[in-house]
Amino acid sequence: MPYFEHDGCALHYEEYGRGDPVLLIHGLGSSCRDWEYQIPTLAAHYRVIAVDVRGHGRSDKPRERYSIAGFSADIEALLDHLLPGPVHVVGLSMGGMIGFQLAVDHPQLLRSLTIVNSAPEVKIKGFDDVKQFAKRWLLARVFSMQAIGKALGKNLFPKPGQADLREKIAKRWAQNEKRAYLASFSAIVGWGVQEKLSRIQCPTLIVTADRDYTPVALKEAYTRLIPNARMVVIADSRHATPLDQPEEFNRVLMAFLSTR
Repeated sequence: MPYFEHDGCALHYEEYGRGDPVLLIHGLGSSCRDWEYQIPTLAAHYRVIAVDVRGHGRSDKPRERYSIAGFSADIEALLDHLLPGPVHVVGLSMGGMIGFQLAVDHPQLLRSLTIVNSAPEVKIKGFDDVKQFAKRWLLARVFSMQAIGKALGKNLFPKPGQADLREKIAKRWAQNEKRAYLASFSAIVGWGVQEKLSRIQCPTLIVTADRDYTPVALKEAYTRLIPNARMVVIADSRHATPLDQPEEFNRVLMAFLSTR
């Protein structure tokens, strides 16, 4: 299990395969296990680097304020350590936000960018936004991570045939440290780089589930702000697309990467 230390935090990462490097960045409250259905497919053709973001998985969980810029700085340091050259970055949800931050601040590090069920900003624009984020934060404070994991599993994987996925997400969510989870959630709220999207010059793929938390139209709008971007909608999918539609997601991702 390799680790790399940056700014007082030991970051856990995993490597598989050989070839052009692909960096996988998971979502809030998760870990590199987000990508269990992608790593074997990717590793047959690429050098795959999957990282546990600060405060998540097997990485350290320092008692401090977290930020998307800080998460991005950790990734930048890891890449400087591994020296893979420009990488294909694939980010899911919060991982997509980190990918956006990397792409606007350090475009030379990216060969391509794939954003999955994410957005380039999480701004509070009105009272409804305040209520929504306050509700989520309070629920996370009041309920155990086990209870949140069970509720999340039902929301992400509601079909009768998805019982294994519901159980898997519930067990994994229960392993989160609540303090680190709340610090990571707070890092998202108010963050944004949408006004800098024109800086992204690498080929960019926006992947959205048709039943994601945010509407497809939101992704269409920000896709138009990125010079070399296109969007793909994956049907019958929710927020955890790499888990609930792995075959279709892998097909779309591999087709994109193969042309870069």
